Amino acid sequence: MFTKLEEVVDRFREVEGLLSDPSVMANQEKFRALTREHADLSEVVEVYGAYCKVREQIEGNRELLRDADPEIKEMARAELEELEQRQEELEQQLKVLLLPKDPNDEKNIILEVRAGTGGDEAALFAGDLFRMYSRYADTKGWKVELLSAAESDAGGFKEVIAMVSGQRVYSRLKYESGTHRVQRVPETEAQGRIHTSACTVAVLPEAEDVDLDIDPGDLRIDVYRASGAGGQHVNKTESAVRITHLPTGVVVSCQDEKSQHKNKAKAMKVLKSRILDSMRAEQEAKMAADRKSQVGSGDRSERIRTYNFPQGRCTDHRIGLTLYRLESIMAGDLDEIVDSLTTHYQSESMASQEK
Repeated sequence: MFTKLEEVVDRFREVEGLLSDPSVMANQEKFRALTREHADLSEVVEVYGAYCKVREQIEGNRELLRDADPEIKEMARAELEELEQRQEELEQQLKVLLLPKDPNDEKNIILEVRAGTGGDEAALFAGDLFRMYSRYADTKGWKVELLSAAESDAGGFKEVIAMVSGQRVYSRLKYESGTHRVQRVPETEAQGRIHTSACTVAVLPEAEDVDLDIDPGDLRIDVYRASGAGGQHVNKTESAVRITHLPTGVVVSCQDEKSQHKNKAKAMKVLKSRILDSMRAEQEAKMAADRKSQVGSGDRSERIRTYNFPQGRCTDHRIGLTLYRLESIMAGDLDEIVDSLTTHYQSESMASQEK
């Protein structure tokens, strides 16, 4: 690990030198890439610097343990315990920082929430989940842009798709993909019986033009009149757009905007992200067919979380985390769940690296 850390320090110094090179500054694309690399490396270098300082202090205190003065020896012993604990914490932090980076962590996401089993109650819960993620985004200073929504007659959504943009959105929400189950008494239930419904959540990293080049000849684009509420343009203008990617069969529709051009642009964003996600899942399946529980396996079929309203309980089944504060979670207070999932998968990744 320490050989690797010294290599990181050397590279950090090299990047610092390159960033002050006029020829690099003139190349904006290269300059941006080096700036991002510098930011990533600086965190490692800062923690490693703190680790080296603590290690020096430990050596100094061990020397003081040989001092003839009993008071100095006792002070050195007490301080040594604290320093060794701090050293252990910094070492764990360095191990996490040296894990292979997910190239998608810095990206914006396409968030897709769909009602599953449970009829109207599932659609209402899809609306609740979308509000939960929107409120969480607000606390992080992220922007949520609605791309497509199919509302249910009883309220909520049959399907809702949005772009969430901001700092490290994918890194925070990538473990939300999966089946979310709700247990509660529906408003329409006269007998007060608890019903179980489900929704699926998909978190796709936004596909950038450099990630995926789609041949226009592989697309079939249909335009049609939008349906639902929205004013006169809904009935009189063919503003809705449906794009089919012929090689993969992926179909995306968008009718939220009055402009056909804007609907097409939004639909293309979703289409690219879905194709890229599908390609990544295929590659990962080939590389690790027997590691379905691994991060980013693309397997969204199994239930990942249960929201039990009568008990005020939220349970994440992947890590066995149960929290009895469902109201605050539904209001967007997701950090404890997100942090716990991140720590769990980082630990798994470290264990696999050590094998």
